[in-house]
Amino acid sequence: MAALSIGIATTSSAFLSRPTPRRLRPTRISCVTWDPEGILGPPQTGHIARKEFQRRLEKDSDAREAFERQVIEEKERRRAVRESRVAPDTAEGLIEYFLDTEAREIEFEISRLRPRLNKEFFSHLQFEIGQLRFAVSKTQDIEDRLIELEALQKALQEGTEAYDKMQIDLIKAKESLTKILSSKNIKETLLEMVETNELNRSLLTVLDENIASAQQGDQKQAAEFMEKLRGAVKYMTV
Repeated sequence: MAALSIGIATTSSAFLSRPTPRRLRPTRISCVTWDPEGILGPPQTGHIARKEFQRRLEKDSDAREAFERQVIEEKERRRAVRESRVAPDTAEGLIEYFLDTEAREIEFEISRLRPRLNKEFFSHLQFEIGQLRFAVSKTQDIEDRLIELEALQKALQEGTEAYDKMQIDLIKAKESLTKILSSKNIKETLLEMVETNELNRSLLTVLDENIASAQQGDQKQAAEFMEKLRGAVKYMTV
């Protein structure tokens, strides 16, 4: 499972649920919402509303503290839920496990269970879909189950493709950071990397992780340096 969360572009996917409350609501996987930790919640609409909310947080310290407290509480709630769940050993059980997963937890579960989402798993999923699709007599339950499994298949295929690309981008981002840190002239190196498109969101994410690690380890100078470097990289990638 990747230690870092890197946004990867992929096509959208939607879960269509059976008329039972345990099934997933519609979800989407895209470059701006690849959030395995689930802290940001579902994408919100309304550009003006978001801007107004940001301005309120900037001006109102109490609102900011309340929001930060809410984020921490939500993170702890999700951590507790994740730790309480155990993935089944069989492909059949794993299918039901994903169907019972909250929509915004799908990305996290894909990253956690990526080794299990292999050719054998997808073959089993396709086999079950085929049985339902070509059933001699179709009931409403069969139709609902077919819709459910087809939506799950699409979402997991897109999600695993995004995760695999994330791993490649992660390796490249780490190599880019090593290149920057070992450079004798960082400014010149950054300019060269702009020309070769090596400065991207993946690198910003790697820097964020290094900043967080430095802060947790009380390495103030390292954290400050990384923050300045991040600012330069972000300026050049905007």
